[in-house]
Amino acid sequence: MIWLTWRQHRRQALFTLVGLVALAALMIPTGLMMRASYADKGLAECLRVLNAAQPDPERARLCNRALNQFADRFDSMSLIGVLFLVLPLIVGLFWGAPLVAREVEQGTHRFAWTQGVGRRQWALVKFGFVAVVAVIVAVVYGLGMSWWATPLTGAAQQSRFDVIFFDMQGIAPIGYTLFAIALGVCAGVHWPRMMPAMAVTLGGFVGLRILLTVVARPHYLPPETRTIPIQGTIGEPGGALGDWILEKGIRNAGGRMVLSDAQAACSGAAGPAGGKCPPIVEFGEGAYNWQLYQPADRFWLFQGIESGIFVALAAVLLYLALRGIRRVA
Repeated sequence: MIWLTWRQHRRQALFTLVGLVALAALMIPTGLMMRASYADKGLAECLRVLNAAQPDPERARLCNRALNQFADRFDSMSLIGVLFLVLPLIVGLFWGAPLVAREVEQGTHRFAWTQGVGRRQWALVKFGFVAVVAVIVAVVYGLGMSWWATPLTGAAQQSRFDVIFFDMQGIAPIGYTLFAIALGVCAGVHWPRMMPAMAVTLGGFVGLRILLTVVARPHYLPPETRTIPIQGTIGEPGGALGDWILEKGIRNAGGRMVLSDAQAACSGAAGPAGGKCPPIVEFGEGAYNWQLYQPADRFWLFQGIESGIFVALAAVLLYLALRGIRRVA
């Protein structure tokens, strides 16, 4: 049965291998190039300078120029990364959905089930083969993208919780890929025609991903709050680089929100040494910046939570598919 499964899916496996090789040929040279430029320009030190409580103006100017030069050269690379957001869905559509639906549509499942191979054994071998290949693919490209995207997120001073960067790297793609395959398989069992199975896979995958991203992900763990005095720069000593800011605003001395989705600061001539701070004049003495956020060091924990959710859903869908196999004509 294993040999037969390999024979049936060796072309898909070959195309997948070619795709991984092409991915490596693109990402490894560009990743090394970005990392070399990141180190040559001293951007790691620059980020520490810019996120200090009171950065030196001249060093900050030079650092901003270096960051802008890096961005001008490599920002277009992020568009390449966006393409990999759809890889789990593609695997689900072209590996998962046809796995059972195509067999039933073409009638080849009857031949396997009359050769001493039970439905459950047939399903377990086929599901297991596709799942193993999918996990290997997801691990390679998910961890590879983590390595590749690190200079981009750092230079852009962008949180890794950003919806694009979070979804295309780390261990989350493993959960996405397994879920997409399981959804495709389950759809193929209960709607044993290729096009309906692919349509259900597409709608279910996109719908659940959007729902969890928008509604559930910000609340995997209770968010923390931060208050920042308006005097001086916006930030804390050491900075908050990489934190996922869920909400922000300016509150008055009594704690009431007076301006949402904004932050204020006064420095230089407008600061306390050069006269009244304009935000203090506008919002009153004691006004401060307020943030609701998820700390940057929770990134891998959030990756594990999200991946675990999708792996659990995949297990449920595969169980339903195994039960449904018995009712396939």
